[in-house]
Amino acid sequence: MTTNVGIVGFRGYSGMELERILTAHTGVTPWLLEHRADSTQDPQPIGHSGPQRIPCTAEAAREAGLQIVFLATPPEVSMELAAAFLPAGIRVVDLSGAFRLVTPENYKHWYKSDHTQPELLREAVYGLPEFNRAAVPQARLLSNPGCYPTAANLALRPLVQARVVDTARGIVCDAKSGVSGAGRKASLKTSFSEVTENFSAYSLLDHRHVPEVLMNSGLQDEDFSFTAQLIPIHRGILETIYFRAKGVTTSAELLDIYLNAYRNEPFVRLYPAGAVPDLRGVNRTNFCDIGVKLDSKTGRAVVVSCIDNLGKGAAGQAIQNMNLMLGFQETEGLL
Repeated sequence: MTTNVGIVGFRGYSGMELERILTAHTGVTPWLLEHRADSTQDPQPIGHSGPQRIPCTAEAAREAGLQIVFLATPPEVSMELAAAFLPAGIRVVDLSGAFRLVTPENYKHWYKSDHTQPELLREAVYGLPEFNRAAVPQARLLSNPGCYPTAANLALRPLVQARVVDTARGIVCDAKSGVSGAGRKASLKTSFSEVTENFSAYSLLDHRHVPEVLMNSGLQDEDFSFTAQLIPIHRGILETIYFRAKGVTTSAELLDIYLNAYRNEPFVRLYPAGAVPDLRGVNRTNFCDIGVKLDSKTGRAVVVSCIDNLGKGAAGQAIQNMNLMLGFQETEGLL
């Protein structure tokens, strides 16, 4: 017997990645929930219909026996749908930013709109398993982390907690993402002619993913500078993080901190001291690859953290959380 799970927003990049991974998962059967008004204009291939499609309603989901619904939808849509599915006894894994921040005030500051479900916001469990694994299995509403914060927090938090980062001298995170991170909706900025042979920065000093990094790595706003940049590739995130180290003098010492933190983590891979990863190593995986180098003379340190923004940055991590929520092996369907 398999467990029935649903996907809302299956036409988007994260939703398509969810469908791809879940279709091969041995413990679940994915269902696609139609939310778009123009769904009749999206014909299914003859003989290859894929997962069954049902209306995006709590009643239809309950009749189909869905245990979890993934919301690969904009924040305002996720708020509306979570409020509908949860009373019907259907658990929710939300891939948007709707439930990542703790207070409605913080949400309004960063997302520039009111939060319509403040009670659910307070209930949501932030699903970065490497740091919050104990809370995930019991979650009714699971908030999947953002792609940029996943790479940044996995790189920064062990070092900050070990007190080897001189936060008073600042941390700079230079983050580059493939175009799929902007979603599938058409826009001039992500059109072929604007992206190809180009390289641009955006959301300077006010990117909405910044508070997730501060919240999870124990940093203050003045400690952390973040710049997001768009590069002309389909998928992948590479973050180069610069800081001044204290209390350590070698790359090997920093690597030892990571080894102690991630020794038993199936989806964090560490490179030898002084070596760094690249995007090819994480493409279409749920891995986060981390490498670090320290200049012993100056104390300058550089960490490189790589993920697939549709994998560990979205669908892969959502399924990692689902595995924990449903009692499967955490790696099921992801290795």
